[in-house]
Amino acid sequence: MNTDRHRFFIRCLQLIVVLGFAFSVHAQQAKQKIEQPKTVENYKLNSKLMAREMPYRVILPVNYKNSNEKTVYSVVYLLHGLTGHFDNWTDKTKLAEYAAKYNYIIVMPEGNDGWYTDSATVPNDRYETYILQELISEIDKKFRTASDKKHRAVAGLSMGGYGSIKFGLKYPEMFSLVGSFSGALGAASWTEKDLGTRGFIAKSILSVYGNTDSETRKQNDIFKLVKEMPADKLKNLPFIYLDCGTEDFLYQNNRDFANLLQEKKVPHEFRELPGAHDWKFWDAQVREFLELSEKFIK
Repeated sequence: MNTDRHRFFIRCLQLIVVLGFAFSVHAQQAKQKIEQPKTVENYKLNSKLMAREMPYRVILPVNYKNSNEKTVYSVVYLLHGLTGHFDNWTDKTKLAEYAAKYNYIIVMPEGNDGWYTDSATVPNDRYETYILQELISEIDKKFRTASDKKHRAVAGLSMGGYGSIKFGLKYPEMFSLVGSFSGALGAASWTEKDLGTRGFIAKSILSVYGNTDSETRKQNDIFKLVKEMPADKLKNLPFIYLDCGTEDFLYQNNRDFANLLQEKKVPHEFRELPGAHDWKFWDAQVREFLELSEKFIK
């Protein structure tokens, strides 16, 4: 009996040690996720278009608060992917570390699952107009920005890659550089049949774009926009950077779009790299994009 009690006591001690270690690891991981450098700040915009508060995250240059009040900075907007949120870029990559060497203000908007498009079915889901009209204006008022095309870029991953290229095509006067990492570039033309077992994507696509023949689809299909754009407007587009992992399910979609840009002689760079649709790939590519951006924004 005493032996049994002794074994029970030892097992309890072992369980306490294991649980204590697990709690310690979890707490440490949570702390690592929550804590951000002092240059990373969260804000909210009371959007009239969206009829609600919209959160966004900003990374300021390391010297921003100590710099001359007349010093202005270029702005890079980074868009998240489907099922993601505005805090993904800093929580899941080393973006804050990479950003430290650049004098950019980096803005990460909330896009929910809205495909950076004014929804065909939900009146107050106006993600395109919100970002282009309200958020950019808010950033230019709140921070010391150089608020012209030459000092503004936009990029994103997956859904955000599609959104950034769409913004560049529809509003070329606002951006000098757009970037897409593993972009879901065919989004506006996809149907339930195209997406097959990816039901969660199909649901968001139908909600945002509506029926297959809707005006929302036609106005936001980036393949259609490039194909039908007059030659004089094609010449005024921002430089387009896109990449995709060769193991990514969106690889062919990206190759098709790159081929279209080549056919239309739109200045661009397409990188085909080993990789999948994951944060390891996007962490590497956002670093590459920041390096590339120095050639296009000052």
